Amino acid sequence: MNIRTLAVNGIVAALYIAVTFVFQPFGFTNVQFRLSEMFNHLIVFNKKYIYGIVLGVFLANLFFSPMVPYDLIFGVGQSMIALLITIFSMKYIKGIWKRMFFNTLVFTFTMFIIAFELKLALGFPFLFTWLTTAAGELVVMAIGAPIMYFVNKRVEFNKMIKPSVTTPKNQKLA
Repeated sequence: MNIRTLAVNGIVAALYIAVTFVFQPFGFTNVQFRLSEMFNHLIVFNKKYIYGIVLGVFLANLFFSPMVPYDLIFGVGQSMIALLITIFSMKYIKGIWKRMFFNTLVFTFTMFIIAFELKLALGFPFLFTWLTTAAGELVVMAIGAPIMYFVNKRVEFNKMIKPSVTTPKNQKLA
């Protein structure tokens, strides 16, 4: 990994942590509106953002979660699984909006992992908790998609890190 990729991912992790901290009361337990989850959309611009996103999730859960051991396993695991699903799908899904839509669905669906965590840790009912955590994730990811899209117009996320195999130079992002 080159220095630029490392630095950009460090910034992504720091932003994830900062946004999680600011909105901390809404980011944990069975009703989650973790606004920092919008950074998950960075993966559709370049798969190398996985490092910063996962590090951000890990550190945010380590510092702010009331259930640290559970969140380090289930929270980080859910993020890794959802990000990897999106990365592997990108060769089949073309266009940033389609990828963000798919990414939103993947993260929303995989909230069953967080529901399972909350059932184990706090005894919350699984199906209701899956519904509430998935609803929160859907809202945040749906609101985050246009925000990330328009920020990308200004900062060009795909150029911040050396382009990966999934974003060839001749591919249009919009």
